[in-house]
Amino acid sequence: MKGDRLPGFLRPLAYRFAGALKTAEHWTTARLAMGILWGLRKLPADKALDFADRTARRIGPKVSRHKVAIDNLRRAYPEKSETEIAEIASDMWGNMARLAAEYVFLDQIFDHEPGMPPGRTEVIGEEIFLRIREEKRPHIIFTAHSGNFELLPIAAAAYDLPVTALFRAPNNPYMAEYILNTRRDTMGDLLASRAGAAFALARVLDRGGNVGVLVDQKFHKGQKTTFFGRECRTNPLVPKLARQFECDVYPARSIRLPGNRFRLELQDKIELPRNEAGAIDIHASCQMMNDIVEGWVREHPGQWMWFHKRWAD
Repeated sequence: MKGDRLPGFLRPLAYRFAGALKTAEHWTTARLAMGILWGLRKLPADKALDFADRTARRIGPKVSRHKVAIDNLRRAYPEKSETEIAEIASDMWGNMARLAAEYVFLDQIFDHEPGMPPGRTEVIGEEIFLRIREEKRPHIIFTAHSGNFELLPIAAAAYDLPVTALFRAPNNPYMAEYILNTRRDTMGDLLASRAGAAFALARVLDRGGNVGVLVDQKFHKGQKTTFFGRECRTNPLVPKLARQFECDVYPARSIRLPGNRFRLELQDKIELPRNEAGAIDIHASCQMMNDIVEGWVREHPGQWMWFHKRWAD
């Protein structure tokens, strides 16, 4: 019998029981995930990351989200063969597993020191980091879920550039707490994406601070735009904040390289489109950001999260 068909006096008990089951599921899942990460920590970083990659490539195609990824890839790349589509999806699962495992090796992975030759991580755009740091006004940096995007705020911190990063916490509260604690140690200020987050970012910019935002997720009430030629909804937060504070907007991305190495790129500021009145055009700016992200994804398709339900259909 469904919950809404139960007698009225039993419904509170049914809802509490369902809530307790969900809590138990979250706790169990988090304990399992953290146990796996703890085990990986016992291995040398390269061996652990390669093991995670191989395992995910076997398991990924068996989960339900794989069908979403394959469907998205077929529509984004109608010219590609099924073999090519499967290879990109496999690369995606390997990238996702590495991203998860890299949480426990962040101190080893990001070995870049400003002004020194690149090690495991190289940074392109050092002069831009330094320029933004010296400018006494607000800035917005946007990126996408590609490569290890978590390294970007770490790079900013290495250049003494304070950035408040907006992130979407996992639905599992135990995993969310673990990830947040891990991030806080190396990534500076973090702001969970929830009601009121836009006002919090506005306060940071109003104080002359800098914010970092991911822009490649579906936003149900967003602007109607296109991504890979398909209609999608895009969050207008970045252009709205840029218009309100007249601040510069910079694209940044992470590229995964062979041998568990990374290239982080902070690109120069973009000129957001403006309307006839001279104000930043919200819709055109959202489309511009989508086009930039699409260009990144086309360069390295296996490093983007294709299982996102990014499109309207």
